[in-house]
Amino acid sequence: MTDEFGLIAPDAVDGFGDEWEEIDVSDTEADRIARRRDREFSKFRKRIKDADQFKVEQSVFDDATFAAIYKLVQDGYIEAFGGPISTGKEANVYEALGDDDTDVAVKIYRINASNFQQMREYLEGDPRFEGIGNDKGKIVLAWVRKEFANLERAQKAGVRVPTPIAVERNVLVMELVGLVEERARRLAEVNVENPQTAYEVVREYMRRLHGAGLVHGDLSEYNMIIHEGELVIIDLGQAVTVHHPNAEEFLDRDCENVAKFFSRQGLDVTGEQLREYVTEVEPEP
Repeated sequence: MTDEFGLIAPDAVDGFGDEWEEIDVSDTEADRIARRRDREFSKFRKRIKDADQFKVEQSVFDDATFAAIYKLVQDGYIEAFGGPISTGKEANVYEALGDDDTDVAVKIYRINASNFQQMREYLEGDPRFEGIGNDKGKIVLAWVRKEFANLERAQKAGVRVPTPIAVERNVLVMELVGLVEERARRLAEVNVENPQTAYEVVREYMRRLHGAGLVHGDLSEYNMIIHEGELVIIDLGQAVTVHHPNAEEFLDRDCENVAKFFSRQGLDVTGEQLREYVTEVEPEP
């Protein structure tokens, strides 16, 4: 393989984490701050709400969301906000300045507007979220914590993903891949000069992800970006564990989507071949 789209090395870890890890969606310090609403928080909330880059309404971001941002600022994960990177029905993503003057992305999920019924499809059956119930707020909070946990697990397995930095309630802070003025391009948007190399990297990352006990669940050329010669897998919020009742179906869909894209690039590949590679157990060294 050439250096283009070169693979990254997995972390030196004994394992990829407990498949049955519990993810807590109970009240956080942000909820307590929102209930307390002291003078400093109230001033911060008004400043953020009135800022041009936010332009938010009370019905979109509740007090606990503002408190989550406030807590992340207090803890040093966010120093200053920039403009929006993307806006959607379920979440807005903002550019921000993080610790040590590093650029970070701040993803803020809307509690009231998120499609929690679609989220339930991926949460139900995931052993990390048993008993989540029908509480819409908890479903969204679970989704955000799931995305953070999935990013952590994928990174440990040697999959190039945005580095997760912090999570507080419905706010996720992670590495900013590319800049607003120089946006990283999705694989669907670029001319892939060496599709064989790109395919080999993608299938290896899919195998590493599966070996770490995860299936992306929505992988396609629209969930992979190219930045500075690296291929980066994004949007892991819906990724499920291999124990999820729909994991096999999701994996088949991922393999078909990826194979179809690279077939259009001239490669002789099929979803079945890709699936066989992804699920193959590598021999002990």
